[in-house]
Amino acid sequence: MEDYKKVAGLIKERGYAVAFTGAGISVDSGIPAFRGGQGLWEKYDPMEYAHIGAFHSNPGKVWIMLRDMSRVIFESKPSPAHKALSDLESMGYLKAIITQNVDGLHQIAGNSNIIEYHGNHWQLVCLNCATRVALAPEVVSAMPYPMCDRCMLPLKPDVVFFGEGIPMKAMIRANEEANNCKVLIIIGTSGVVYPAAEIPYMAKSNGAVIVEINMDPSPFTSSITDHFFKGSASDVLPEIMGYF
Repeated sequence: MEDYKKVAGLIKERGYAVAFTGAGISVDSGIPAFRGGQGLWEKYDPMEYAHIGAFHSNPGKVWIMLRDMSRVIFESKPSPAHKALSDLESMGYLKAIITQNVDGLHQIAGNSNIIEYHGNHWQLVCLNCATRVALAPEVVSAMPYPMCDRCMLPLKPDVVFFGEGIPMKAMIRANEEANNCKVLIIIGTSGVVYPAAEIPYMAKSNGAVIVEINMDPSPFTSSITDHFFKGSASDVLPEIMGYF
């Protein structure tokens, strides 16, 4: 109780919070984390299904996984944690979200300044001519895979596959927010995926208070976290918001 109140006070006092979100925030939205019991990587070997080399050599195979992923995203809705972050932005305290997620749920919840570090699954792109197509059930169901009408080549979700670099614009914006924020709220991330995992360390080295909400301790917990809440963000964030 006191910890919720203290963190709410810190956010109000410091006035410039940034959220750094991972798969854990979307678990309550019906999207399993990639790692763990129900995760996509239990069913599909990421090097076989989510590496850019695999997409180039066998797009039909990769689209088996992408269809699965698309169905889950179509059925998902923002969680109470997503809604809490939207409220925090409306109040003027949350200045940006840096997300590793590709599900678009922060936008659906109402946040506006979102840095999508790993891209967005709701857009498909042609790697040849850069034509973009919105993700939709009828597009996803095309066999053996959705194709660019101009090039007749496979469309790929506009997300970062293994073997691809982080979009430069996203990286620059994320680094700026990490350098400027006064409070960084880490939510639902394992802290093992780089270069994204460098962001909280950057924020800490620039004087930010680190608040972490995770189901289990992460590499951040013992190294840079100032306030750790063990549990679901959908439980913890509304409790903190109760003190605004």
